[in-house]
Amino acid sequence: MSLTSKPLSRRTLLRALGAGAVVGGLAGCGVPAAYVAPGDRAGADLSADDKRLAWANWPLYIDTDDDDTTKRPTLEAFEKRTGISVDYVEEINDNDEFFGKISPALMNHQATDRDLIVMSDWMCARFVRLGWVQAMDRANQPNVTKYLDPLLRSPAFDPGRAHTVPWQSGITGIAYDHRRLGREIRHVSELWDSDLKGRVTLLSGLDESFALLMQGNGVDITKWTADDFHEVCDQVEKYVHNGQIRRFTGNDYTKDLVSGDVLACQAYSGDVIQLQADNPDIRFVVPEEGAELWSDSLMIPDLASHKANAERLVDYYYDPEVAAELAGWVNYVCPVPDAKNVLASSKDEETAALAENTLIFPDDEMRERLVIARDITSGERVEFSKRWNAIVGL
Repeated sequence: MSLTSKPLSRRTLLRALGAGAVVGGLAGCGVPAAYVAPGDRAGADLSADDKRLAWANWPLYIDTDDDDTTKRPTLEAFEKRTGISVDYVEEINDNDEFFGKISPALMNHQATDRDLIVMSDWMCARFVRLGWVQAMDRANQPNVTKYLDPLLRSPAFDPGRAHTVPWQSGITGIAYDHRRLGREIRHVSELWDSDLKGRVTLLSGLDESFALLMQGNGVDITKWTADDFHEVCDQVEKYVHNGQIRRFTGNDYTKDLVSGDVLACQAYSGDVIQLQADNPDIRFVVPEEGAELWSDSLMIPDLASHKANAERLVDYYYDPEVAAELAGWVNYVCPVPDAKNVLASSKDEETAALAENTLIFPDDEMRERLVIARDITSGERVEFSKRWNAIVGL
C-alpha cells in the first residue's frame, strides 16, 4: 500500500447545460414523470436465491493487487466470505454523464440493471430528491450503524443517511507551495493577497467551489442563502477582472501547483497526499473559517433486484479491518474512524504512518472545522449555474 497509488480525484466539473441539469430543472418544475413515490421504488429482491449483485463505481477507486491490477483483494474476500458474486464495473467517469446514462430508466420506473452505484454528495442529493434510490435496511448493516463517522451521519440532503452511505470522503481546502510562497496560509481571504496576484486558481465546478468561498465570508454552509451565493460571485468577478485569479481548473490544478505557475489554489485533500509524496513543500490547509467535507456515496437504485446483497456489501466495507485495507490504498478521508487503529498496528512502517495522516484521519482540531454543505436545490440550480458559468467562462 503506497501513498503514490492514490487514484485521481472523483470531483468533476458540473456542466449546467448537460442532461443532469435539465432533468433536475424539470423535477423542480414538478414534472410528474421524474419523481418516484416511496411505494414504487422497491422491486422483487432476488438476493436470497440469486447470490450476485452489480456495482457501478469510478475507475481506480478500490484496492488492487500490486502484482495484478485485475485483482481486487477486499472485493474478492467479500465474494469468498459470502458466496455473493460481484459484477464490478468501472463505468462512472463523471457525475452528470452517468446521471444522463441511467436517468431515462429511473424516471420511467424501469430497472437500471445495477444494484449499487457511487455518486458525489451533490448528485446524491438529486437522486434522493427525485426518489430514485431506496432506503437501506440498517438491520442488515450493523457495521454502518456502529462505525460510520459521526461527522457524516446526517447531511441535509439525506437526514440520518437513510438512502446513502459514504464510500470515501474528502476535504475541499487550500493547497499551496510553502517554499515558493515563503509563508503559511491560514485563511481563505489570503488567496486575495497581493503576493499571490495572478498565481491563484479556483475550481471551475459550481458544486466543488462555492462552499469554501462562502466559509471564507463566515457563512454557515449548512444553511447558506442566495444572497451568500451572489456575494461570493461578486467577489470572484472582482478578482477575475483585476487579475488575481489566474484561471479556473478541473483536476489539472495539480500541474500548475507542481510547476510553480500557481502558488495557492482550491484543492482536494486526496490529490495533495499524492503531490506531497513527491514534494513535501506542498501543503494542504483547512482554513480557520472551515472547509467543506464531502463524500462519494453508495446508493441502491430503484427496482434493484439484489438489494439485500448490496446492503451486505456496503456493511462489509464498514468493518474496520476492511475499511483500513481500502483506506491504505485509496488515501481519501476514511469514513470509518476505527480503521485508524488497524492501520496504526501494522508492522509495515509506511502503512502504519497512514494512521497519522490527517488527510486520511482528520485530528480533533481539524474535525471541528469540517462541515457538509447544504446542496444546491433544483430550483436554485439553473439561476446559479448561469451566473457561475458566465464568470468561469463555461
